[in-house]
Amino acid sequence: MSPDLLMIASFLIALLLGVPVAIALGLGGVVGIVTGLSPDMLATLGTNTYNSVAKYPLIAIPLFILTGLIFERAGVAGSLVRFAQALIGPRHGGLAVVAVLVCLIMGGMSGSGPADAAAVAMVMLPSMRKAGYPQPFSATLIAASSSTAILIPPSIALILYSIVVPGVDLRALFAAGLFPGILAGLSLLVPALLLARKHGWEDPQASERPPIWESFKAALPALFAPVIILGGLRSGLFTPTEAAVVAVTYGVIVGSLIYRNLSFKDLFNLMTEAAVTSGVVMLIIALAGIFAWAGTTLGTFQHLAEALLSLSDNGWVLLLLVMLLVLLAGMLLDAVSIYLILIPILLPLMNHFGWNPVWFGILLAMNIAIGQFTPPVAVNLMVTTRIAKIRLEHTMGWALIFIAAMACSLLLVMLVPGIALWLPDKLGYVVGNW
Repeated sequence: MSPDLLMIASFLIALLLGVPVAIALGLGGVVGIVTGLSPDMLATLGTNTYNSVAKYPLIAIPLFILTGLIFERAGVAGSLVRFAQALIGPRHGGLAVVAVLVCLIMGGMSGSGPADAAAVAMVMLPSMRKAGYPQPFSATLIAASSSTAILIPPSIALILYSIVVPGVDLRALFAAGLFPGILAGLSLLVPALLLARKHGWEDPQASERPPIWESFKAALPALFAPVIILGGLRSGLFTPTEAAVVAVTYGVIVGSLIYRNLSFKDLFNLMTEAAVTSGVVMLIIALAGIFAWAGTTLGTFQHLAEALLSLSDNGWVLLLLVMLLVLLAGMLLDAVSIYLILIPILLPLMNHFGWNPVWFGILLAMNIAIGQFTPPVAVNLMVTTRIAKIRLEHTMGWALIFIAAMACSLLLVMLVPGIALWLPDKLGYVVGNW
């Protein structure tokens, strides 16, 4: 068996045996080095792991993870829900609209789908159950809506994509993700509203509309968070990494001084939790460096790309195949692992067909977003079903509806690249040809 096949096979077998992704990546890389190069080359392991994480933009990842935890604990979701209810008013499907809107706004604070899913589900699920919504439907809708956090800036996944793909401007990626993220959220609203009206969920006479002005004042500190982050990036006041520091600082001020839900003990616990989560992410990135170096040196990724190219000369056919591959990966792996494993294989395809790297990055993110609420893994759905105290299997039918809805928005962005590229182009960021 060739070193290429041994490396890939050892990685896949390790995954099937339940070995953590980080260890499986490192093991696959070591097998590739020993069988295809020389055992002496194992001396490069330290250098490769260090070089993988010694990158300035990666500082933003633990900081945005901490930002998401702070805003979740600060209780901003409750004020946003009340404000959204004041805007939408009592109507059939009103709470479903509120859930989607709040998830979109929360995505502009943390960039983490599971964190948003937890924060919104804690507030929305009791209200939706009281209004007559089935718990499996509510849990699935919140899980699907919170997956848009991977698209709406600041997105942890897009930060990683800008590091893995050379020459991509992170500011352009952030701007490019905004409209597709909103489109994905709107696509979920269509079936949600239709189902609510069909089944008569939520009696418009059973609840009162919160006062708009009072709820707006209460939500204003939370609404300012995305404005500060995106406005600072657009004005050049700070870089994306510095934006993460600003977001943490603002979250601490809002949580401790305005909403007064954060104590020093809470902050210590949140920083500990963020450190653990960041450590897992960084370990995956570090050991993926071994896998990437071995695959590049052996030519494994180039061989796999050539095998994909041999399937068809049509760029659209291969793009659809790539989207299916990423969707399948999204059902089983997290976004960080998918980018680190698949990008080295997909880069030659992107260069061969001249796909715009910013547009392609958004397509990958949209596909991974669908995977976040697609069983069997469905990390967002696991969070919401745990809070709703229901089994994951009960959400399967609802999940299929929302998967189809978000797939339509993905297809639209594929066919009309301007949906993603118009805003960064107008803002003057480098996006290339489209």
